[in-house]
Amino acid sequence: MTVRRTAGRARMLDGAGSVGAQDLASYEDRRLSIFFKRCRLAATHRQDVQLMSMSIGRGCFCALALLTGPAVLAAQRPAPLTAGVVRVCADPDNMPFSNQAGEGFENKLAELVAREWHAKLEYAWWPVRRGFFNRGLRGRYCDMAMTAPSKLDMVAATTPFFRSAYVIVYRKDSGLNITSLNDSSLKHLRIGVNLLNADAENTPPAMALSAHGVVGTLVGFGTFYSDSVRPNDIIDAVVDKTIDLAIVWGPLAGYFAKHSKTPLVLTPIEFDTLTNTPFAFDISMGVRKSDVALRDSLQKLLDSHFDEVQGILTEFGVPLLSIPPADSTQRHSSRTPGSRVTVPAGR
Repeated sequence: MTVRRTAGRARMLDGAGSVGAQDLASYEDRRLSIFFKRCRLAATHRQDVQLMSMSIGRGCFCALALLTGPAVLAAQRPAPLTAGVVRVCADPDNMPFSNQAGEGFENKLAELVAREWHAKLEYAWWPVRRGFFNRGLRGRYCDMAMTAPSKLDMVAATTPFFRSAYVIVYRKDSGLNITSLNDSSLKHLRIGVNLLNADAENTPPAMALSAHGVVGTLVGFGTFYSDSVRPNDIIDAVVDKTIDLAIVWGPLAGYFAKHSKTPLVLTPIEFDTLTNTPFAFDISMGVRKSDVALRDSLQKLLDSHFDEVQGILTEFGVPLLSIPPADSTQRHSSRTPGSRVTVPAGR
């Protein structure tokens, strides 16, 4: 069954299209890197870079065909770490994280690093999907990523500078009062979830809800963005009542809820006990594993500019949870983990 909003924006999952429950105890280490960042298969309309998706077996990668001069070309070629230059891998169309206009919070973090190091900021525009860290960082197209799962073993990560979670999102005037996946009313509501084009795994809510018996009422939203498929579609569907609620990665939900004209309620989910699925994750900055000195320099910057970094995240509406005590960088969040947040209508 298909729900036709605009081309490809949403689809209803029936039994045959549901995602089976799986043991995700080690999900964070293995696959989190593609939970909250999505590959954009459609070519960008900007003239400086054309993104072409090429399929290889079960995986795929994005090649960069450059259409401008030597300065941009140099930033997109593999190169050694260079003094006075901050090279960042970033997605060209992935708000609120990053875009080529420099409007995302990762862009602001990169600008902070470049400013404090008195360095030139260069981007390697690379749609985020499987292989982003392996090919982007290890392939030396860039030297750092502004956000990376703290336990991702293919990077040298700073200690976490924030922790966020998937959130349940619904209209404040909906009359709903849902705080976990154990709520039986979910079986009777239209629920929006983001879907990955993966053979076996998907986003935490898509996988966990099927184990709770919530299948036929799920509405899937694409993660390969184009002119007709946008990251805000899932929040817009809550606002216009196409769906009753959505379960969305916190930074994405918080940003678009903040800019919504309709007040929305966001409730973080940190863990699903039925499937042992983590829904909250620590986020760090990441560099190549061999660049320990660079990682340590980033750590010093994060420590000395903690308030400014947190201010950037807050400005973008990122739901912030307290980092677990086991991490030495635990800070006191202004928001209690699991607490409900009502986001007022945007101006």
